Amino acid sequence: MRKLTAATAVAAGILAFGAGAALAEKLTIGLASEPTSLDPHFHNLGPNNAMSVHIFDRLIAQDEKQRLSPGLAVSWKPVDDLTWEFKLREGVKFHDGSDFTADDVVCTMERAPDVPNSPSGYGTYLKGKEVIKIDDYTVHFKTEAPYPLMGNDISTIPVISELGCNSATEDFNAGTAAVGTGPFKFQSYTPGESIVLVRNDDYWGDVPAWSEVEFRPITSGPSRVASLLAGDVDMISGVPTTDIATLEGNADIQLSQGVSNRVIYLHMDQFRENSPFVKANGGGDIKNPLMDVRVRKAISMAISRDAIVDRVMEGVALPAGQLLPEGFFGVSDKLDVVAYDPEGAKALLAEAGYPDGFELTIHGPNDRYINDAKIAEAIAQMLTRVGIRTAVETMPRSVYFGRASKGSPEGLPEFSFILVGWGAGSGEASSPLKSLIHTYDKDAGFGSSNRGRHSDPETDALIEEALRTVDDEKRQDLLAQATERAIENVAIIPTHFQVNTWAARKGLSYVARTDEYTLATGVVKE
Repeated sequence: MRKLTAATAVAAGILAFGAGAALAEKLTIGLASEPTSLDPHFHNLGPNNAMSVHIFDRLIAQDEKQRLSPGLAVSWKPVDDLTWEFKLREGVKFHDGSDFTADDVVCTMERAPDVPNSPSGYGTYLKGKEVIKIDDYTVHFKTEAPYPLMGNDISTIPVISELGCNSATEDFNAGTAAVGTGPFKFQSYTPGESIVLVRNDDYWGDVPAWSEVEFRPITSGPSRVASLLAGDVDMISGVPTTDIATLEGNADIQLSQGVSNRVIYLHMDQFRENSPFVKANGGGDIKNPLMDVRVRKAISMAISRDAIVDRVMEGVALPAGQLLPEGFFGVSDKLDVVAYDPEGAKALLAEAGYPDGFELTIHGPNDRYINDAKIAEAIAQMLTRVGIRTAVETMPRSVYFGRASKGSPEGLPEFSFILVGWGAGSGEASSPLKSLIHTYDKDAGFGSSNRGRHSDPETDALIEEALRTVDDEKRQDLLAQATERAIENVAIIPTHFQVNTWAARKGLSYVARTDEYTLATGVVKE
């Protein structure tokens, strides 16, 4: 991690603009990945969530390390084993001048889990919770069992106005429903070109430094860097790993860097005997080998995480052996990164009945994660070396996620073997466990992003017990046990944790965040 050295002290010696220093300045940011919508509940996706923070507040805020603090709620606490009470902030106005009250909270929590055509929604955080208005500034969240993670879950939900609760996603994209209480107001949105926000001078919190912020999606890494060097943008996210060393030596550029909670991983079709992109050698039909844990283990052993980190990621990543990096809540101290063992992989394939391998297609995005298409190509080469002849098909994330979630004629995940990433919105292992690993159950809000449809009752039981365990030490152990079992069963295959790099013009820096969000409020002057 040589390249992290200069960036670990990004915030040292830096003063952020505060409310008293608000200036009539415009900030222009080049984004590596564009939001798929301005509807804050449409898609639980990092770029969407980051953009929504500017316009819509949460009841509970998260700082750059995902620590919780008061937002639209000034306090929250359990009042009995099945009830959490939230006291709301008074005097807050929406951008249209209407008052923020409990009615807005109730309608938000009812809308967020069930937005039509959502590729991956917020049901995992809200299903099983009943929201009750007590008075204009008090709400209760009721659950069927004790639930210690209420604060973590609610910190992920953007609050919208009651007037917009019946609005369609298209209304948010057009701006007519994009009315929040956040530090910036919607001004314009041209998909593929720009999102422009203006300062909310009546914001209840610290008024932003920037009078206007323009976000420009620039999915090409070289083009983003060129735009920064030319002065067309003030800051960029997703600095290409190949350009980090060069930019480090440029006195006119300031880099900010930090390890994120995002794991890049592989989902495998574990529910269809006839999987659409798995074939016998020569292209004939075959009973889905990915349903055999020995095959999944062989695939994991065939992947060199070190090679991905060193060669594809230019050393700017961490090999992954589980769902979150060391230091996060729920991480197991018993799991190591799976060792690269191509001969062992071949032996396992033979034991499973595939001595000559089979054919497979890996699908992935080409504009969502750092070097995503290159990672897919590297994995395909590694699998081909052990006899699994692997083709690669990548596509823009605007197409990819819909097809990966429910693109088949039956409304099921379309692909057989996919590259994807997950950032723990709640900051602990319960987030990926209940979203990626738990058996898919739309009504209960489990497995909302379990695109491989892995299912193991024992793992489910551990996850569910952890979610109702109030004692932190016991919950930590249960989450670790669930993680261990999921990795042993190869529910998914983690490859690496992202390390994110932002670059800004001289005089500006960015406070790196574990959630990877690119926020205008995090851009500070030295």
